[in-house]
This record gives sequence, C-alpha cells and structure tokens, in this order.
Amino acid sequence: MTSTTTPSTAARGCIAATALLGAALLAGCASGPQANPADPFEGYNRAMSRFNDDLDVAVVKPVAIAYKDVVPGVARQGVTNVFANLGDAWSFVNNLLQFQLEGAFNSAVRFSVNTVLGIGGLFDIATEAGVERHKQDFGLTMARWGVPSGPYLVLPLIGPSSVRDTAGFAVDRQGNLLSRNVNDVSVRNSLYVLRTVNTRTNLLGVTSVLDYAALDKYAFTRDTYLQMRAQQAGQQLPLDDGDDDAGHLPSED
Repeated sequence: MTSTTTPSTAARGCIAATALLGAALLAGCASGPQANPADPFEGYNRAMSRFNDDLDVAVVKPVAIAYKDVVPGVARQGVTNVFANLGDAWSFVNNLLQFQLEGAFNSAVRFSVNTVLGIGGLFDIATEAGVERHKQDFGLTMARWGVPSGPYLVLPLIGPSSVRDTAGFAVDRQGNLLSRNVNDVSVRNSLYVLRTVNTRTNLLGVTSVLDYAALDKYAFTRDTYLQMRAQQAGQQLPLDDGDDDAGHLPSED
C-alpha cells in the first residue's frame, strides 16, 4: 500500500503568501537617480505602509485611545513592565550569543529581580536600583556576527523592518517566553493583542508628532529605522537618497 502526503492548508497558505510577497517585492522595486539604495522595494514598501496606516487609523489607534481612557496609567505601566521583563529574558540569550557579558549579566539580574521582587515584572525594581537594560534581539545578534541588514522591508501589521530583521523576528517569536510557555492558543493570542494595544497606546504622542513634523512620513520612518538599527548594531549607515532633508518640513528661514 502506498500513501501520499498532501500539504496542509496552513502550509499551502504559507507558500501562497510567500509567492505573493515575492511578486509584490519584484513589482515594487524602485529605480532612478533618487532611489535610496537601502530601499530597492520602495514601491511595495510604500503600498504596505499605506495599508498599515489605514488599518491603524481604522482599528488600532481607536482601540488604543479607548484603552488609554479606560485603563488607569498605573495599570498600563504595569502591563508595559511585564512585557519588558519578558523581553529581558530573551535579551539575556542574545547578549550571550554576542558575547556581551555585561549585557547578559544585567539582563539576568533584571529578569530575576523584577520577576521575584517586582511581582512577575509588574514593578521595575531593577531600574530603580540602577541596573541598566541591554535590549537585544536576534536581528542584532546576526548583525554582530556580520550578517548584513539587506534591503529595507515593511511588514504587514508589524511595520518597518529589513530582510535580516525579518528573519530575526521569526526567531524572536519562537524565543519569546509567551510562545514557549503559554500553551493555550486563545490566551497567548490575547496576550499578544494586549501587548500590541499597550505598545500603540504608549506611542500615541510620538505618532502625533510624526504626522505633524514629517513631510514624507514614509521616508522619515524608513531613515529613522535604518539609522536606529545601525546604531544599535554599532555600525555606520550613510543615508544618501539625493535629499538630505527628505521627510522634513522646510525651514521657516
């Protein structure tokens, strides 16, 4: 008797999504003298940014505003602290992988102290004690070991990234304590939603300033993200897209 194996619905969906993403990237390649060499997929990226912005305006931002209105600030800070504490555990792993011993030590101390004395991370005792946070992820670990950033890439729902950071994100998700220790799918997804809404609430003021200050919000966000990641990785990133003032309002002078 012979048996045949057919791909699952999820597998077929992943293959289809990958093919569509690849086609969109190829169709969105930018060219010309004004094209940013770090952003060859600018056409696709701008379209995805518009999609993310529209979704944010229609759904995410209103939910974040309602969350801010309903949940007291001290409770929101507690939620922020809990998720940051979980992040310290993964930062410990990535600091070790990068041989950043001080960062690994601080991350371990922070996680231990905040988990025990801070009641599961609700209170950030370690910061009050002067223990510095050394936030790391697998994208930065790959950068430490010489993996180039690759082109800038805007991900659905997630936003700014790069080819390297997108690969790192998949590892980060598996290494996150929520993914590893919360087996109930509905509970885990609810926690991810809470983290997303809480993070968006914390960024309400920042995005309002960005909407006001940036003439080209996309270019400003891209350049800021690439510079920030290069700085975190200890690298230099010259941005030369033909306009040093891209994304900014002109001077009143």
